[in-house]
Amino acid sequence: MAIIGIDLGTTNSACGIWANGELSLIKNRLGDTLTPSVVGLDDTGEVIVGRRAKERLISHSDLTVAVFKRLMGSNHKVKLGKKEFSAIELSALILKALKEDAEAHLNATVDAAVISVPAYFNDNQRHATKLAGELAGLEVNRLINEPTAAAVAYGLHEKQEGTFLVLDMGGGTFDVSILEFFDGIMEVHASAGDNFLGGEDFVTAMVNDFLQQQEVKSSTLNKAQLNSLYMQMETIKRRVDVLDGTPFSFNLGKHTVEWTPTADWFQKISTPLLLRAKIPIERAMRDAKTRADDIDDIILVGGATRMKLFRNTIGRMFGRFPSANIDPDTVVAQGAAVQAGLVAKDAALDDVVLTDVCPYTLGTAIHNSNTKEAGYFFPIIERNAVVPISIVKRLYTAEDNQTSVNVRVYQGENRTVDKNIFLGDLDVKVPKKKAGEEAIDVRYSYDMNGLLEIDVEVVSTGEKVNKVIHNAPGSLSEEEIGKCREKLAQLKFHPRDQEENKALVAKGERLYESFIGEQREWIAQILKAFDAVLERQNPIEIQQERKKLSQILDDLDNEDWL
Repeated sequence: MAIIGIDLGTTNSACGIWANGELSLIKNRLGDTLTPSVVGLDDTGEVIVGRRAKERLISHSDLTVAVFKRLMGSNHKVKLGKKEFSAIELSALILKALKEDAEAHLNATVDAAVISVPAYFNDNQRHATKLAGELAGLEVNRLINEPTAAAVAYGLHEKQEGTFLVLDMGGGTFDVSILEFFDGIMEVHASAGDNFLGGEDFVTAMVNDFLQQQEVKSSTLNKAQLNSLYMQMETIKRRVDVLDGTPFSFNLGKHTVEWTPTADWFQKISTPLLLRAKIPIERAMRDAKTRADDIDDIILVGGATRMKLFRNTIGRMFGRFPSANIDPDTVVAQGAAVQAGLVAKDAALDDVVLTDVCPYTLGTAIHNSNTKEAGYFFPIIERNAVVPISIVKRLYTAEDNQTSVNVRVYQGENRTVDKNIFLGDLDVKVPKKKAGEEAIDVRYSYDMNGLLEIDVEVVSTGEKVNKVIHNAPGSLSEEEIGKCREKLAQLKFHPRDQEENKALVAKGERLYESFIGEQREWIAQILKAFDAVLERQNPIEIQQERKKLSQILDDLDNEDWL
């Protein structure tokens, strides 16, 4: 069974495969590596995708649609003629075309895929992407974050080790990831992004400013005229430095105007978007506790990063120009193909290990401890925690004689839950007691595919309630859920109970008993600090601190007293 890697993009999509120790990009039926993410209906009502559909965006605008990736995870429907399609169905049509192209290229059946998603896609959008793959006849073995995929392709291509900042701006989204590559391990330290910032937004800003200059409202133009205007502005955006001062003719319905775009004009209207791009970059740097001097290289991914203005902005931020040694339009597909090779256990990739992070904070709703006001967000798994991960937190009843607790699950970064994304809930019964006297342990377990499982245990009775959060029903088969739950089950223990940690603490306690005075106090302090690390339940931090503590205790234990 062949497993392919797919970059399901806003503007273009691509796929590749890792086989026989090497990477190959797969060309579509027209001989192109990139397939436009455009879907339409022809004059007979038959579905068409890719370049053929893109050519009809202007002439048959009522039967053609693009940029639908931005609708993933929503209930929005797109009308093509008399038919309606969801973003999931439209994406499935693109994926089906890529699957057929891969089968023709390989002369073999393709049943499975690794599909890339923006790092900042929320759980609803990830489940929608997985469902689109299933509708296309693909078993989605893994969803991989786009900048992570790009870094994998870059790391294997360049064979460099170090810390990399990956900036991925495609047609509709902007992702930032900070990764470290060492000894065959690609470790993601932080991700951030903006799901509504991409090349299309620069074009929209150009169109809106132009129409404002001409004192024309977009509502007075039909869909074909608007599509034509957008395509002309797309051309100007891509070649603004070359076309600086070149006049263009625009059809504005009842009249045609001559207008000359300039590089200065483009820079002026792009400035607000470039300022927005700085926000996720700074957030990722803070989360990873990384400074500009710590970055060994800056990798550009996505067609929109070709803009000279974007590259100059990044150059000014970091005092050096970024790298683009691999085609930014296909690097994500290349990385997804490498990940597919890892899933297929290709011998040539035996030494490659890939970690990823949870891009959003996952938590629950609580009452304010002082005012008793409801609706506050209590984080359980913090954003940029390495996955898979399992964290437990203890919560207490908020009212006297409370008989049940409704654990409501949210995703986001705001201190109030109404501004975060609601994912689901579950109820658990508790004995009647005074407020704060009954407790529940709430455990969140999260894996690389975005499967979130909630376990709640009533402390006094031992009663347990479990629920897997489904945002898009049908996106995971029962068998897939079973496999993921088996993996997560292995994580469901407090790090304090892990054998290595218990053994190390026992050694520290033995040495505490062996010493007196200041040395004994010092051992008590370092054990207390390690205990605090265990309470935070961050596996990477625990591993690092365990190594430090082990060395300290070994040195104490090996001191020569004779």
